[in-house]
This record gives sequence, C-alpha cells and structure tokens, in this order.
Amino acid sequence: MSRDTSGRTCDAPPERFRTGAIVAMLVFVLTACGGHPKGVLTPVADTSPGSSRVNMLITTTRSHSPNPGEMYSGERALAATFADMTVSIPPVRKAGEVAWPKRLPPNPATDFATLKAEELDVAAAKSWLSTSVRKSPDKSVFVFIHGFNNRFEDSVYRFAQIVHDSGVRSAPILVTWPSRGSLLAYGYDRESANYTRNALENLFQYLYRDPEVKEVSILAHSMGNWLALEALRQMAIRNGELPAKFKNVMLAAPDVDVDVFRQQIEDMGEKHPNFTLFVSRDDRALAASRRVWGDVARLGAIDPEQEPYKKELEDNEITVIDLTKIKAGDRLNHGKFAESPEIVRLIGSRISEGQTLTDSRVGFGDKILVATTGTAAAVGNAAGLVLAAPVAVVDQNTRDNYAEHLGGIAAKNNNRAATAKGCDRTNPTAPGCAR
Repeated sequence: MSRDTSGRTCDAPPERFRTGAIVAMLVFVLTACGGHPKGVLTPVADTSPGSSRVNMLITTTRSHSPNPGEMYSGERALAATFADMTVSIPPVRKAGEVAWPKRLPPNPATDFATLKAEELDVAAAKSWLSTSVRKSPDKSVFVFIHGFNNRFEDSVYRFAQIVHDSGVRSAPILVTWPSRGSLLAYGYDRESANYTRNALENLFQYLYRDPEVKEVSILAHSMGNWLALEALRQMAIRNGELPAKFKNVMLAAPDVDVDVFRQQIEDMGEKHPNFTLFVSRDDRALAASRRVWGDVARLGAIDPEQEPYKKELEDNEITVIDLTKIKAGDRLNHGKFAESPEIVRLIGSRISEGQTLTDSRVGFGDKILVATTGTAAAVGNAAGLVLAAPVAVVDQNTRDNYAEHLGGIAAKNNNRAATAKGCDRTNPTAPGCAR
C-alpha cells in the first residue's frame, strides 16, 4: 500500500502489471538491436580451394527447428533422428577455435561454413556408418557428447573443429541432446540428458553389434558425461558386461556427483572401458553445480591426489589428467599421453593445451540473472532482467538468451494471474479466464 499527495491510501499496482511493463520495455530495447547471424547451417558452395572438410553423422533427440538454417531446436523430439553434415574449415585460423561467420552467407575462405546438411532415415544412417568405418585405418568410431548450454549449431561446429584439429581418423559421430543453450535452463538440460539415455544406449548397442566397427572411443563434456555414463551403465546391466570394443571413454570436466559415479562404475562391472578423467579444481561452472546439487563434490573438480579419490581412481585404473597443474605451467602431465591409445593421445593433448569443448554463450546479463536468483538452476526474474537490460544493448550473448528469459517470466506471470482469478482446472470458466 502507498499514499498519494492528498494522504489517501492507494493500492500498489499488481505485480503482473509491473512485470508486464518491464517485459515491454525490454522487448523494445531488444528489437532495436541487431543479432548475430542466424541459420548458419544453411548449406553453401565451397568457394575456397584451401579449405578442409569434416563429414560427420549426427544423431539427436532434438525437435526440428522452424528455421531451416538451424535444423534443430532445444526442445525434445519423440524419437531420435539422424543427419549427414559436412563442415568446411578455412585454411587460415587459430587452432582450437571456431571461426564463426560474422554475416551470411559465410565465406569459406575465412569462416566455418556448412556444405551439406541432410536428414537421414535409419537405413541411410547405417549406410553412412558402414562407408565411413571402412575409410578409417583401424575401423574405429569416435563419439562426441556435448555438455550443458549448447545449441545445435554450437555442437556441430565445435565437433568439426575438434575432429579437424586433433587429426582423429575415426568415423565421427555427434550425439546432440535437447539443450536450450541458456545459462538458466540448467534443470531443463539435466532432464533432457536423462531423456536421451535410451537413444544413446541404442546407438551403443548398434555399434556393438556391427561387425565392421572394431573400436569405439567416446569423448563427453560437462553434463554430457552424465548421459554417457548412464547409457554405458544401462548397456552393461542389459548385456551383463560392456563389449571389449568400447575401449576408451574420455570424461572432460564431468558434471557428475562423485558418489553417483562410484555406483555407475560398479554397475559396469570389472570389464569397463579405459577411462581418462580430465579434472580442474578451479572450474567455476562445476563449483556452481556443486552448490545446486547439495554441496556434493563434482567429479570434474576433485583433487585426485586426496583420499578417498586417489585410491578409488587407482583401484578402477582410471587415468587422471589434472588440468589445474597444467594451467599453472606444469607441462609434465603431457607424458601421460605417450603410451595412450591414439585417439586418447590426440584428444588428450589438445585438451591439455586448452582446447575448448563448448561454445555455450554466457553473456554478462546471464551472470547478473544468476546473481539475482542465487542459483544456475533458477528461472530468471524481473529484477534480474532490469539489471541486465543495459547490458543486453551492448552484449550479444545476453541479447541472444533474452527471448527465453522473457518467455519464462511471461508464462509464470500468466499462470499467477490465472490462479488469482480462479482459472484452475476446477473452474476454467471463471470471469476473465481465457477460453
């Protein structure tokens, strides 16, 4: 309640009206600002004779995007689909980085560009795999599972960069699950990873049964480790053990509860793959995740020299690369790759040299939103959006993530307004309710 100049008591404007005004203001600000190029996955002609090409098979549980140049959104599909994609990589570029196009169409001489993007049915996907495995010197497959806060295009271009720069010669398969590509969608992303477990296990089971595939290596990052470990665990329980051809699993910054990991490894049995664990004790994202999940240590941020971790890692024959030490200038850990299998050596060396495994776009405004909500798992609130509004004008990443934040607030306030009017399931025809 408040008082006007005459001393009369006035009702304060309802919360939904204040929020509506805020949202309207932000929409005005954002529509006045341009965004980064959308639809980078629209195929173009390769006009650069010096460019390289990476052809990959994609399997995804994402829904189709209404924008053909995005192909898939961050929402969940009822069934997994497949795609055949070829990405062109420019001849001059810093290793380890994706040269994102600044405008469309991209220039293959200077930008990453999509040359081919075709959805496949199951038969065509099997044919692609058979042809690509035959081209591999050791008849191997390399599977990459991205982490939290990744859009479809992010995972495609990043995987192309990893395959190209590491020199991996296996048949590359990208597993991309429904991540909304937003810092405040942590809970949705986590459930989307769970949602994809069966689809990933189905892929693993097919690779196991395919006699042409002699070896499978897996690289997972962040939340993608949870998905990879759960699918392997399911497979081991269903089959009685994991197949010998699943030789190498690389866990990069795994956002996995250490107690849960202990149980997952136990459920896989004695014949589990060779695990290589990349940890970093100064990983701020995992520190935030630890607060979200009840202050239990995350696997990717443990100190491998401390007990009980040291003994457990040794007992399970898990190779650990402590990136905290490498960043501090200790390059001796490179020796750990000397006698590793080829893919682990190639990928491990790149990671230890600072290879980025994600293109998640975290804007300054997103950080403000997290600060105002207190946790990465919370939904954005109006106060946070007000604080972040000026940042959105100048910060591209904040601008790109705003649509979801605004949509979430609008939906939440509509629900509150409907409840206040009595528009629940028991009284859907109350005055003022939508019909």
